[in-house]
Amino acid sequence: MREFDVACLTPVEPMSGKEILALREREGVSQGIFARALNVRPKLVSEWERGEKKPSGPSLKLLSLVKAHGLVAII
Repeated sequence: MREFDVACLTPVEPMSGKEILALREREGVSQGIFARALNVRPKLVSEWERGEKKPSGPSLKLLSLVKAHGLVAII
């Protein structure tokens, strides 16, 4: 653990609705399946994709992991 530092962490940057939609489509899943993998409501995924709401906290971290490593990284 002494070798573990910030450089080992997946960077977390804000994501636009278009980026989230593209990410979900890249993974080939519906909003419902994507929501279930992220442990959020399908309506929230829809709101993110339309730009009505922005992901933050744990959801944004999970989206960053999916972006970097694919959906399989979180399920």
